[in-house]
Parts: sequence; structure tokens; C-alpha cells
Amino acid sequence: MSRLASLAGPLLILLYPLLIWYAHGKLEPRLLALLLVLIAAVRLFTSRTGRPLRWMGVAALALAAPALLWNALLPLKLYPVAISAGMLALFGYSLYKPPTVIERMARLSSPDLPLFVVAYTRRVTQVWCLFFAVNGSIALGTALWASPAVWSMYTGVISYVAMGALFAGEYLVRLYVRRQHHA
Repeated sequence: MSRLASLAGPLLILLYPLLIWYAHGKLEPRLLALLLVLIAAVRLFTSRTGRPLRWMGVAALALAAPALLWNALLPLKLYPVAISAGMLALFGYSLYKPPTVIERMARLSSPDLPLFVVAYTRRVTQVWCLFFAVNGSIALGTALWASPAVWSMYTGVISYVAMGALFAGEYLVRLYVRRQHHA
């Protein structure tokens, strides 16, 4: 059962914008807010990573409350903005107080990193900060000024494609950098 719950969280988050778009006009925002409460519950009670990712559950509850109270759609559309802002804060803080998030992940597979790798992970962390700032800004703009369909298309499709492209591009750059230093 806990395995199902741990899979349900990421699946709900991935499908969240599409579910909001699909249900818009069919269900009251108050009822849609229950989806955000479900995401929060899954995040808060199944997160094995501890505090760093539990804030996502708290953000979901903070946005679900006004949606429930005022039957408003906008707080529900701000969840992807909150996620980008939280990730920007997490990655940005790690630039201020190293090791960076990317360096910590790299050290999981190679505890002894050469200095060029530490510098590279810092640059990658900066790139992810830029991504989260731009992504969050576009998500905010679409939440405030675009139709639910445009918001859903950006937050539920385009932002994931952009994230995948960034992952793939970073991987290719990493292979190149590794080859340059081991040649």
C-alpha cells in the first residue's frame, strides 16, 4: 500500500495541470481543491526524503485553503508556481551554502569529486536556478493572464518537455566535459 501511495504522489503532480484543465467548468474549484489536499497528504505522509520535499505538501495545503474557502481557481493554478519557487529557493540556497544540490547528487555515486567536477556542478545548479525562475515566471503569467487551456498546456506539457530537454542537454554537456578532462 505504501508503494502505491509513493507512486501516486508523483503521478498526481505530473497529471495535476491536465486534471485541473479537464475538470474546469465541470467541477467547482472547491472540489478541485480536494485534489491539492490529496497531493499534500501524499507528500506529507509518504515522503521518505524528509523536510526538503515536505514543503511541497505544505505549499499544496496553503493553496488549497483559499481555493476551498473562496471557491477560487487561481490558487489551484499557482501550485506549479509554488513548486518552481520552492525548487529555486532550494537550489539557490545551496549556491549560497555549498555543497550545491547537484554536487550532493553527484557525490552519491562518486564521493571524491575532482575540483573541475565541483565547479561544473555549481554551474549546473546555476542553470537549474535560471530554469526554475523562468519556468515559475511563465507558469505565473499563464495562471494570471492565460486561459485554463494555455495554462494547462504550459504547466502540464511544455514545462515537462523543457525540463526533459534540460536534463538531456546537461547529460550531453557532462559527457563532453568528462571527455575533455580525461583525454
